[in-house]
Amino acid sequence: MSDLEAELEKLNSALEEKGAELRYIIKEEKQRKEAELQKQLSEGKFALVSCEELLDFANQTLTINTEEEFLAAAKQIKERVTMAPAFRLTTRPAVSDNMSQFTVDFSAERAGLQRLHFLPVPRAPQIDASSCVVRDNTITVTWRPPGEADSGGDSSSRPIEHYDLEYRKTDRDSTLRVAGEACWEKVCDIIEPQVTISGLKFDSRFIAIRVRARNKAAAGEFSEPIAIETTAYNFSFDASTAHAELKVQGDTVTWEPQGVKGHDPRLRGKENKSSSRSATPSPNKTAASRGGRDRFAGESYTVLGDEEMTNGCHYWELRPLADWKSFSVGVAYRGSLGRFDQLGKGTGSWCLHASQWLQSSLAAKHNNRAKTLDWPLPHRIGIYCDYDNGDLLFIDVDRLRLVHAFKTKFSQPLVPAFTVWCGGITIATGLQVPSFMGNFLTTNRSLSSLSP
Repeated sequence: MSDLEAELEKLNSALEEKGAELRYIIKEEKQRKEAELQKQLSEGKFALVSCEELLDFANQTLTINTEEEFLAAAKQIKERVTMAPAFRLTTRPAVSDNMSQFTVDFSAERAGLQRLHFLPVPRAPQIDASSCVVRDNTITVTWRPPGEADSGGDSSSRPIEHYDLEYRKTDRDSTLRVAGEACWEKVCDIIEPQVTISGLKFDSRFIAIRVRARNKAAAGEFSEPIAIETTAYNFSFDASTAHAELKVQGDTVTWEPQGVKGHDPRLRGKENKSSSRSATPSPNKTAASRGGRDRFAGESYTVLGDEEMTNGCHYWELRPLADWKSFSVGVAYRGSLGRFDQLGKGTGSWCLHASQWLQSSLAAKHNNRAKTLDWPLPHRIGIYCDYDNGDLLFIDVDRLRLVHAFKTKFSQPLVPAFTVWCGGITIATGLQVPSFMGNFLTTNRSLSSLSP
């Protein structure tokens, strides 16, 4: 009620200001017309006096008997009479009756006031779960605006200015939040009853979504959250398997050698002779060089993923860092790789090997056999693995081309496998199988001869 009173007071003030402005305009117009009429009246009085003087002069002229004097007086009268048309013009009223009315049209304002209606707090929209689409790590959410059924779908009768959407990741299909779960992420100022959320990483089983409407006055309550399932393959680097000279940080692994002195025994001996320090290595170096029983060693600069694949379809991507020189990416049976084994050397690993040491090269490797591939080194590689059908595909994502495909039959749990020698790589996980994979899978079904 107080807000309503304040609004009415503002309207009343606006009307008072407009009334004062119009009254001033009317007053000014009245003064202008009166001044114009007064001026015209003065000019008319002067013209009448002039006419009376002319008539008197004319009567006197009629009494002149001398011809020359009469003609001179007549000429003077003629010249003064030619001013009569100008006199007639000056006697026309400068202000007519039909200009005396000042009209103000308030019809548009009156109609606007009559259209004023009560702005209630908007009711919660209803998310249409059947119309929500999850594809290529994007979610398109659609909802029905509040009051749509009552208004017959006429959006002009709904004073909704925009919508606010919130979402959060969860591993439970229940929409109730528990301790430790993520906070709500916000998407604000949505105009249409639909929005697409892109650039998501599907590292949880579900994404809970809710939406609310907002009008000029206030925001309504959020809708009942719905949980949308987001299936994707998530894994991280298993640091316990990483070679001692590989540094794992989040989704990035880099090759950080101990230096030439650490690899050349002659230089190590020379360093020991010239050094005054104790030959006993420091605790840090001892820990770094010792390694676990499952850690790769020797020339196998390898690290494995920490999630196994035993069925279904899986997809992830790899990007080499700017300073990369050589890397391999693929899958392997965890138990088939020894500490000193390299990817693609045995029957239990399949990989794509890229190198740009002396010259650029790209090859597919398996069972100690390599197939050179005639394709530029990709800047972004997509890896697709269909465990059940035995498909392993490598995609140049930037060019959307199939680089190579293995066709086999997997018999043991698989893990992603990576080798990095000089430089580094970064991976993107939590990705759905992209929609463009359908074209490559269709092609691969008829090209099983691609496997070496």
